[in-house]
Amino acid sequence: MISRIINLCSGFALSLLLLVTPVHSESRTPMQRLQLMQNASLLVENNNGHALQSLRANQPMIPASTLKLLTALMALETWGAEFRFHTDFFLDKNNHLWVKGYGDPMLISEEIDLIVMALKNNGLNEINGLSIDNSYFSKNIIIDGQSQTNNPYDASLSALAANFNTVFVERKNHVTFSAEPQTPLTPLANKLSSNLKSGKHRINLGRQNDGAQYFAEVLREKLIQQGVTVTGKIINAAPPEQATCFYRHYNSRPLSEILKGMLEYSNNFIANQLFLMMGAEKFGAPADMTKSRQAVNQFIEKKFNWRDYRIVEGAGLSRNNRLSARQLVEVLNKLAAYADMLPSQKHNIRAKTGTLQNISSYAGYILTPGQLKTFALIINQPVEHDFRLHLAESL
Repeated sequence: MISRIINLCSGFALSLLLLVTPVHSESRTPMQRLQLMQNASLLVENNNGHALQSLRANQPMIPASTLKLLTALMALETWGAEFRFHTDFFLDKNNHLWVKGYGDPMLISEEIDLIVMALKNNGLNEINGLSIDNSYFSKNIIIDGQSQTNNPYDASLSALAANFNTVFVERKNHVTFSAEPQTPLTPLANKLSSNLKSGKHRINLGRQNDGAQYFAEVLREKLIQQGVTVTGKIINAAPPEQATCFYRHYNSRPLSEILKGMLEYSNNFIANQLFLMMGAEKFGAPADMTKSRQAVNQFIEKKFNWRDYRIVEGAGLSRNNRLSARQLVEVLNKLAAYADMLPSQKHNIRAKTGTLQNISSYAGYILTPGQLKTFALIINQPVEHDFRLHLAESL
C-alpha cells in the first residue's frame, strides 16, 4: 500500500514538473526569444516609416560593425558616390621620385600596376632615389578597440598604404614566398614573416610607419619588373618645393565600389581610413582621431540631431561606440538609394552584420513584394551566431 502511494505521488510530481518546466528555447520563435533577452533592441519599419516591430528601439547599444553603415553614409555625403581618391608623384631634375599619400584605402597590387604603367607612359624610365611622404596622417594613431595582433583586421592606418597594410605570404622549408602572383615579395614582407610556421598567412604590417615603406617596396619592385631603372634607398621625406607634380593617380575604383567592398568584407582598415580622411577633409591635415570625432559629431548634428550616441572610431571595433536601433534605421533610410551596396544574405535580405564578443548586430533591408522593410537589430549579450539571420527571415 505504502509503495503504491509512493508510486502515485511520484507520478503526480512528475506530471507537475512537466507542467511547470519552461519550454525549450528551440520551440520558441526568434521573436519570442528576442523579447526574453534583457540586452537586445530591434526596430522594423515599412516604406512609410511606420514601426512594424519595436523593442527598446531608443536604447543606446554597442553596434559593432553595423557602425560601418554610418561611416558609409558620411563618406557618400562628404565626397559623392563617383569620387576617386588620389596619390601624387613628384619628380625633380635628378629623377628623384617622391610619393605623397592622402589615405587612399584601395592601393592594392593591381592598382599599383596601373600606377607603374602611367608613370612609364609619362616618360619615366629611370629613378635615382625614392622618397615617401606619409605626413597627411598624424603619427601614433590609436584606434580604440583595436588589438595588437598580426591579424589583418588589426592593421594599422597610414596615409600611404598597399594591400590594406597587410602581406600574404607562404612559408615552405623556412623560406618565404609571396602567396599571390600580383604581389612581389619585398624585404619588409620577408622580415615580418620570418618566424611564421609553414603554410599561407595573411598578416598586418604592425607599425604605422611601415605602411608607406611597404607601398614603396612594392612600387619599386613593380617598376623594376617593367624595365624602369631604380637606384638609391627608400627614405621618408616630403617633396621639396622645386619638385614638380609629375603624375596624379586617381584610383580606378569610385567611392561607391570601395564602400561596397568595405561593407561586404567588413574591412576595418577601409572604414577607419575613411574616418580619418573625413576628419582631415573637414578640419585640415594632418588627420587624427580627434578631428574625425568632431567631424562625425557635426555630421550627426546636421543630419539627425541625435542626443544619446557615441562614436569613437569608424569601423565598430570599440565597445565605447553607442547607437540605438532607431538611429541605425535612420541611417538606413538615408542609404536606401544605395541598398545594393549592402551584402546579400538571402535572396530578399541585404544587410550588414556586426560581431564582437557577446555582441551580435544586424541592420539592413528586407525586400518584399510591394514594400521595402528597414530593420536594425542589436544584441549585447551572448547569442548564437546565426540567430540574427533567423530573426530577419521571420520579420
